[in-house]
Amino acid sequence: MKIVIAGAGAVGFHLAALMSKEDQDITLIDRDEEILAHASNLLDVLTIKGDATSTAIMDTAGVSSAQLFISVTTSEKTNLLLAILAKEIGAKRTIARITNPEYLEPRQKERFKKLGIDEIISPTQLAAREILRLLERASFTDLFEFEKGKLSVVGFTIDNRSPLINQSIEQINRANEDFDFRGIALLRGEKTILPRGNTILRKGDHLYLATQKEHLDQARRFVGKQLKPIKKVMIVGGTALALETASLLQDKYRITVVLDDEKNEEKCAEMLSSGLIIHADPSNIDALREEGIEQTDAFIALTPNSETNIITSLTAEQIGVYKTIALVDNVNYTHISQHIGIDTLINKKLIAANSIFRFIRKGKVKAIASLHGVDAEIIEFVIHKSNRLLKHPIRDLHFPERSIIAGVIRGENSYLPGGDFQFELDDKVIVLALPEAIQKVEEIFK
Repeated sequence: MKIVIAGAGAVGFHLAALMSKEDQDITLIDRDEEILAHASNLLDVLTIKGDATSTAIMDTAGVSSAQLFISVTTSEKTNLLLAILAKEIGAKRTIARITNPEYLEPRQKERFKKLGIDEIISPTQLAAREILRLLERASFTDLFEFEKGKLSVVGFTIDNRSPLINQSIEQINRANEDFDFRGIALLRGEKTILPRGNTILRKGDHLYLATQKEHLDQARRFVGKQLKPIKKVMIVGGTALALETASLLQDKYRITVVLDDEKNEEKCAEMLSSGLIIHADPSNIDALREEGIEQTDAFIALTPNSETNIITSLTAEQIGVYKTIALVDNVNYTHISQHIGIDTLINKKLIAANSIFRFIRKGKVKAIASLHGVDAEIIEFVIHKSNRLLKHPIRDLHFPERSIIAGVIRGENSYLPGGDFQFELDDKVIVLALPEAIQKVEEIFK
């Protein structure tokens, strides 16, 4: 697939890195020669220096023949303009990154669609919504919902209190006949394991389960996690994500926002109809103690500094805060959250990439999710045409060994299918696949 990316900043570079690993034909446009040189040295991509709004630059990049044009520069207005121009020139699908949440309203999105912008994404809003989901199911370190929660994938660490230590998946299945679940991935250190019946769980393992909506509370009890309702939330940092998150959470929780910048305090006050705004240094733990961190149920660190977010979250964990979430900029940090004590690390680049990546997968893809630290993708495919998928049970479809069918959603119902299960047209099939299996899985659903 020919893909043109305008903007080689954090999101653009990360997208180019992911896509170039899959032999996609990537062209990266940016005005900054140093950034492009860095990308050229590390990635198998074509780089073009210049203003992407220039007709000459677009011609050089081959935008007219691009299957996908992605505009992720630092300017929202530029991104919108570029996507419109690219579509007019001939790009098959266009995506623009935006910051203004008003642009995500249905009427606005429809207007942009008429102008030629197929998709608009806001990494900030996507991350804020993920934080909300994590608070709603705070017993889990990860929560991914498919088709409005008809099927969920949850992650948790097997700690000292877990009844699952030293048990095999098969033993656990036999002992929990009333709880329908499927183990789909196991993170042990930095190694990703696809759990089978004879896989024995160890202390420190991070297990991901697929289960149906009605079994989520059973899943929490099953893993031995104490349920504590979240009432009080402390958010530190004056980033756009911190302000968006505070605005999103204010109607459901008692929130305290800790800021060290008067300008952000004014902006935050304008956005919030409730909640407490505190002027303090977010990295000063003594100051956070004075502001009530010890009485807080959830601590969310969203400052611009990843290290500050990690350290303050670890301290909050040691103080006894039930749920901790930290924003990190370095993608590599997302691999360590389960080993250092923080419940969840989130990364806006990964979240944005998941939203965009579904457009390069073969087959009809509804959604993509990546699990923190796990070297695999969860892909939601839609069975959109009559083919061999409808003629044979799952066991005869020759799914690659390095993949697992997490579940199937059919209308209002969800299933954890066995080998005898047979797909139907319009089924949504959620598959976890390791990198070496993704291409084969794509071909099956093509």
